[in-house]
Amino acid sequence: MDYILDTHVFLWTVFDSKKLSEVSKNILLDSRHRKFISISTMWEIAIKNRVGKLTIPHSISNIFNQAEMNGFGIIEINQKCIEIYNTLPLIHRDPFDGIIIATAMLGKMTIITVDETIKKYDVNCVW
Repeated sequence: MDYILDTHVFLWTVFDSKKLSEVSKNILLDSRHRKFISISTMWEIAIKNRVGKLTIPHSISNIFNQAEMNGFGIIEINQKCIEIYNTLPLIHRDPFDGIIIATAMLGKMTIITVDETIKKYDVNCVW
């Protein structure tokens, strides 16, 4: 099965795994599953770090390395993803979460998230 991580789940995986649910930990440790993050996750981390809403203990380059070391594929944003994003109902106004939702829909992936608003979309989620 294919999974895409919400930004907070990726950060917790890398920096504070105690915050992960048991279900999430089991999925992340199971080598039978493919795990991904959206490039929008990296963009969100960089923006929030730059404006002071998030403090990361490493450079953005190191965050990319952490993704690779943890076996996460990074999915680029393409035209089809943006087209899906543009049709989503405005339940969640966070554009980064919207791209993650659209990416999950496009790739038929399950989102690992604690975000209850994301769960209101027609997309599979686990926590």
